[in-house]
Amino acid sequence: MMRALVCKQYGPADDLVIEEWDSPEPGPSQVRVDVRAAGINFPDLLSIAGKYQVRSEPPFIPGIEGAGVVSAVGEGVDRIAVGDRVIFTTQTGAFASQCVVDATRVMPLPGALGFEEGAGYAITYATSYHAFRQSGPIEPGQNVLVLGAAGGVGSTAVEIAKAMGGRVIAAASSEEKLDFAREFGADETINYSEQPLKESVRALTDGKGADLVYDPVGGDLAKQALGALAWQGRLLVIGFASGDIPAFPANLMLLKEASVIGVYWGDWAARNPRESVRNMMELEALIGEGKLTPRVSASYPLEQFKEAFSALAQRKALGKIVLTF
Repeated sequence: MMRALVCKQYGPADDLVIEEWDSPEPGPSQVRVDVRAAGINFPDLLSIAGKYQVRSEPPFIPGIEGAGVVSAVGEGVDRIAVGDRVIFTTQTGAFASQCVVDATRVMPLPGALGFEEGAGYAITYATSYHAFRQSGPIEPGQNVLVLGAAGGVGSTAVEIAKAMGGRVIAAASSEEKLDFAREFGADETINYSEQPLKESVRALTDGKGADLVYDPVGGDLAKQALGALAWQGRLLVIGFASGDIPAFPANLMLLKEASVIGVYWGDWAARNPRESVRNMMELEALIGEGKLTPRVSASYPLEQFKEAFSALAQRKALGKIVLTF
């Protein structure tokens, strides 16, 4: 038997329940992981509310990433063995003490990371690295504006953009969050609850604007950020943590020869498995060189899942939140 956090009907995270379920058995090309920690992400809130683009019908176990130890392997699996310390991504199932995952979505836990750091590493770092490596490549010295810069994915964007040679402008809603973004390497900061975003970006870039915007927030901030783009600037659409999906005026993109680019790491990785593996290897190398330092800001035991989800939903969290088993 295993313990699992279960969505029995669509709704808020407070409606989730902890139950005992039968232990899953891996099929061909699958592995079973004894989960030690699982990362909480904004898509989890959408999933349990029935609003995510990939719907899972209740009852289901949410959770899309985790870390643990392999306890069983299915037929045809040869690169992963029982006892391996791993990280994994999945469509559902990570919020349980055991999870069956396709072997292609399981990777070795980087040696420098513990289970909690590993649980919150795969999706946020892989998303930001893909954004800056393939979707909107950074050139050294370019001005990179990161919205929501203290969040789980935003803080990784600050760190990776800095490691790639960008001049990073971190934008967030409080001085506490901006202090956190500075810890990840931000060169400049903007408190957009007190300062106008567009004018502040212009002032920090000598009137040029941002060459690249990383936007996991959406809403009105995304529209302001579009206006803050430089000539031939690029706005990377990561997500909509504000809950509002913006509509962009096409005339601004025309006048600036600007681009709005969607970044969907999960689907890209499935379509480009070799490039995805290369990205993960490059990330691990950057960790080994000390240029990236994955960290967890808050860790909650499974029994405190309501507090964990509340911190995420109210956007109070600095960095990554994980559940532990």
